[in-house]
Amino acid sequence: MILQGPVALSAAWRGRHEARAQIIDGRNFRWVQRFTPLLVEADRPCRQSVGGRWFVDETYMKLLGSWRYVYRAVDQYGQVIDVFLSKKRDLRAAAFFANAIRSHGEPAEVTTDRADALVRAIAELLPVVPHATRQYANNRVEADHGRLKASLRPMRDLKRHPTASVIIEGHAFMQNLRRGHYELGVGALPG
Repeated sequence: MILQGPVALSAAWRGRHEARAQIIDGRNFRWVQRFTPLLVEADRPCRQSVGGRWFVDETYMKLLGSWRYVYRAVDQYGQVIDVFLSKKRDLRAAAFFANAIRSHGEPAEVTTDRADALVRAIAELLPVVPHATRQYANNRVEADHGRLKASLRPMRDLKRHPTASVIIEGHAFMQNLRRGHYELGVGALPG
């Protein structure tokens, strides 16, 4: 079938416009992959101090047909402390927040669900810190997972583990930035 007249021009224009949009999306995606880790690391000194009560939990996402687990730690003010993407739901993965403990010190209290791996990891890493596993006590981080999943749902480009890990770290950074957990511009000279 041969298209003629305005229909042919419309189809040609639409095809060219869609190809351009895909190129721009690809450039943006590469920019995000390249600069997100640099932004997260550069803004670490500007971050506000972390609260004493930590809520730790895992959620899941599908990455090329297999389930991956996203471990997240959030303080009582809603600041995302640390995130970690794991292929397995085990003790090694649950101990993801050892880096956060080194960076921010020990929390006063940790709240998790009753997941076996998290209970064992906290017993090993923080034997003195109170560990709460009451029903509904972890709702703060459970509700926070929804924002992450809503952002990841439309992204169909997440095919590799490192790519997904960078996107999840970038999401946590942007979430903290929107919530005002960074002291950006403090002490800067006016224009």
